[in-house]
Amino acid sequence: MEAPGSRRQATVRHVVGPDDTALALGSGSVEVLATPRLLALMEAATVEAGAAELAPGQTSVGMRIQIEHMRPSPLGAEVIVHARLADVDGRQMRFEVAAEHADGGLVASGQVTRAVVDAEKFLARANGRSTNSAG
Repeated sequence: MEAPGSRRQATVRHVVGPDDTALALGSGSVEVLATPRLLALMEAATVEAGAAELAPGQTSVGMRIQIEHMRPSPLGAEVIVHARLADVDGRQMRFEVAAEHADGGLVASGQVTRAVVDAEKFLARANGRSTNSAG
């Protein structure tokens, strides 16, 4: 299946604040953009870039992430994240992702793969597992 050209890309812009840092998120001891926060920004961009692929009642969930975080982003830095739908294979969508500073310089790059699922069925299964494991 070929993805439609109109919504194959998305961009998310974010200014690094105190709640975005490795120190705040517990992923390090410095006040720079935390990798988990960067990943969340990348996933947000992939959700937007893949939205046109979804039928009513469907959603996508992250299933595989491969990124290289190469450059720190200090407090106040504006980070621009780009996602491009590179491939659709059945129920899997693979995105190329990259992040850069607004004033130049690559911050991170990689791939994110999302699975297309029926939202209601997915939640029912998730809640069923959660209920079973708690009981």
